Amino acid sequence: MSLNPGLPAVSVVICSYSEDRWDLLMGALDSVRTQTVPAKQTIVVVDYNVDLYKRLIFSVPDAVIVENTGPKGLSGARNTGTAVAKAEIVAFLDDDAEAAPDWLERLAALYDDPGVLAVGGRVEPIWEAGRPGHFANELDWIVGCTYRGMPKVAAEVRNVIGANMSFRADVLDRVGGFNTALGRQDAVPLGCEETELCIRAVIGAPGSRVVYEPAALVHHHVPAGRGTLRYMLARSWSEGISKAQVSKVVGHKRALGPERRYVRQVLPRAVFAGVRSWLSGEDRAGLGRAAAIVAVLTATAAGYVRGRRLPVAPAPLKPAPVPAEEPWREVQ
Repeated sequence: MSLNPGLPAVSVVICSYSEDRWDLLMGALDSVRTQTVPAKQTIVVVDYNVDLYKRLIFSVPDAVIVENTGPKGLSGARNTGTAVAKAEIVAFLDDDAEAAPDWLERLAALYDDPGVLAVGGRVEPIWEAGRPGHFANELDWIVGCTYRGMPKVAAEVRNVIGANMSFRADVLDRVGGFNTALGRQDAVPLGCEETELCIRAVIGAPGSRVVYEPAALVHHHVPAGRGTLRYMLARSWSEGISKAQVSKVVGHKRALGPERRYVRQVLPRAVFAGVRSWLSGEDRAGLGRAAAIVAVLTATAAGYVRGRRLPVAPAPLKPAPVPAEEPWREVQ
């Protein structure tokens, strides 16, 4: 239970699928253990990896360990974790991210307003090999992080970022959880399931809102391979496809409003800044950043066009029930 009786209790869900990320997962769990406001329970959902599940069962005694009982992929795993959660608030942390000590306290504090359905926080990248010179801060969404152009103080937003987000448990139940036709599956960089869920949640509760609180911080590990232009373009293509799918479910205007402002205001400034810094000799990588921004925008647009031609993503289903005999371990 929370040490602060004024804050709602929080269940933390961490989804994982590969033993290759073991050390990062242990770091994520350690960061949850040292919160200023302890989690009511920590849940690790294993996405169809029996060896990882068994290793966790014998290595992590202070968390609830369950296997994904829904469709394979991040959305199914998150729905499984939600079904197990017992607290009023369900927070999600990526298995390759580490939360600041006051992360849960910052998130939970904003739920004193009954109109707040979800609260997300800032995600700062930790670059395994240093930030590449061609990778502009405006493109950090490619690696699941907060990008330049987002609010610098707490503000209402359309959606939260998947690596650092929380929802009222009753909201997740009401909307049927995450759409399992969207979201990452293994290393396939699809996404936008949290965007689609946030939009559906607000549509179903007029006058409600989603809030971004930059003071609720997590640090997100970024492998060297995700800083390459090849990955940037692949991720952008997938983002375009995902956004097209979301637009079919919730409508074009709702799905793309922030993106229009981002393309019209944030990216042009970034391109001009890159070219200017290159011309002045301040930063030789400036031209490369500008070119990468244009390439990413082109790939995203092409993916969107392709996604509009694909079948509509089916409506989400209720989270799959967890078998009663599932041998999870409760937090004491």
